[in-house]
Amino acid sequence: MKIGPHQLANRLFVAPMAGVTDRPFRQLCKKLGASYAVSEMVASNALLWNSEKTQRRANHQGEFKPIAVQIAGADPAMMAAAAKINLDHGAQIIDINMGCPAKKVCNVAAGSALLRDEPLVQQILEAVVNAVGAGPDAVPVTLKIRTGWDREHKNALAIAKLAEQSGISMLTVHGRTRADLYHGEAEYETITAVKSAVRIPVVANGDIHSPEKAAFVLQQTGADAIMIGRAAQGRPWIFREINYYLNTGKKLDVPEVAEIQTIMNDHLIDHYAFYGEYIGLRTARKHIGWYCKGLRDSHAFRQRMNTADDCKSQLQMVNDFFDEMKSHSDRLLFLEAA
Repeated sequence: MKIGPHQLANRLFVAPMAGVTDRPFRQLCKKLGASYAVSEMVASNALLWNSEKTQRRANHQGEFKPIAVQIAGADPAMMAAAAKINLDHGAQIIDINMGCPAKKVCNVAAGSALLRDEPLVQQILEAVVNAVGAGPDAVPVTLKIRTGWDREHKNALAIAKLAEQSGISMLTVHGRTRADLYHGEAEYETITAVKSAVRIPVVANGDIHSPEKAAFVLQQTGADAIMIGRAAQGRPWIFREINYYLNTGKKLDVPEVAEIQTIMNDHLIDHYAFYGEYIGLRTARKHIGWYCKGLRDSHAFRQRMNTADDCKSQLQMVNDFFDEMKSHSDRLLFLEAA
């Protein structure tokens, strides 16, 4: 699998998720078997470029390559400028967000709201590709979309053809419309149709939560790769599980609590260092909750853990809880992602 000049080790990608796929999480997923991860969405609005949040999202120090940054916006010139700025900050691939269903994104006509305006889609794609993806030193520009605005207006096929004509290097399709949000089950028929209609690589996204489902989606759609989002929350080792299954046809054992504790400790320490004491303490809570999902008494533990007032205390509480789990010789009991 290649994106432009970048050769990837496998076909397993981490989906960009706001508030989740920060640098520590991307690094962790790559260590555990993902070959590619896209950053959290960075707004194209120049007024936000110097904000603490944007600067943190543009921080790629020590990150495994290739470094991919997702940008969002509805103005072609601003999107082109944002792409250039991110190249200056180390990005090697620019991903355009036309798949986010969040109201605060769609209300400014960005994300999946753009799917309602195909001429504007073409203008944005061409502006970004011409800004960074032309010439001998072309930087790959990729695109993420949904199948359409709603089920009566599925236009992924038309958008895919525009993307190919505009010079997009790879297309990711989430198997839901914007109106679906994350409800119901993803459908793969549209992804299959898109893959059959274009020559650029196509990535399938949506409801891939197990090795068996990953194999099914790859076979069903003919996609070049798969992108995993929510199923990796608190379970970043899903990438090695899928990779092993695709290569051998066999399943790895569920990780033991001791290994999960080690992975989580490394993640939290990196997380605290990245965000600092105040933000790190608060943003770590969701990750801890995901890691603990399925363990005995996890709900009561999360309530206690949320009272910690510094990172050191929070980490100690987490380790005390996992030590207790090990004393019962428990394994993590994961529930399949919705």
